[in-house]
Amino acid sequence: MKGSDLIELADIGRAFGLLTRIPVPVDGDRAMARGARAVWAWPLVGLTLGLTAGLIGAAAHTIWASPLLAAAATMATLALLSGAMHEDGLADCADGFFGASDKTRRLEIMKDSRIGAFGVLALILTSLLRLAALALLFEAGNALTAITAAAILSRATMVPLMNGLPPARPNGLSSAVGRPPRETALTALGLATLTTLILTGLPALAALAIATLTALACAAIARSKIGGQTGDVLGATQQIVDLAVLLTLAAL
Repeated sequence: MKGSDLIELADIGRAFGLLTRIPVPVDGDRAMARGARAVWAWPLVGLTLGLTAGLIGAAAHTIWASPLLAAAATMATLALLSGAMHEDGLADCADGFFGASDKTRRLEIMKDSRIGAFGVLALILTSLLRLAALALLFEAGNALTAITAAAILSRATMVPLMNGLPPARPNGLSSAVGRPPRETALTALGLATLTTLILTGLPALAALAIATLTALACAAIARSKIGGQTGDVLGATQQIVDLAVLLTLAAL
């Protein structure tokens, strides 16, 4: 890959257009032409969403002096800004992975817009854990940096999954976008590592380790269940890594 092809500043807008509901003008044809080479900017989406949600949570904490209300405000902000697309991916994966015994049926269930029992349970359990972790962080006074670090790392870890796992569907969106080159994945991971270190200092080492192990576990499960990755798998990975990082930083 030529150095001039590795990064385009317009990739930042493409990342926001794909991963959020924030209205950003995007050249659709150029975005498809760039494909997976644009995903290096995904950690920047996490940085923006994490800071925004963390600041709104901090404002709620100042007004009501309630860590639980602050945590709820943070979660609501993240869901609204992202369109809850990652939560949808988590629910679809839970239904598909654990609601069928073969790859074909699992992929059919994941494509179904309806939510099943496993999906409901996954959303309830992860939401309760996230609410508890955020409340602890607001009570400890380090919520803003933790929320931002988790948002950055969780979106960065989706990139190596795209690089390391083949698309599970030959005609899905993931297949159309393509697999990011190794240099793109390394750029995303390097950007996420640097910003996390700046934000959290030494606790970043634990957060990075947990994020890596959690993403590897998600990749192993996806490979075992459907032989690769889909957009739902990436969304589920974001949710699980985000939660794992928040729980880790809340424990430090």
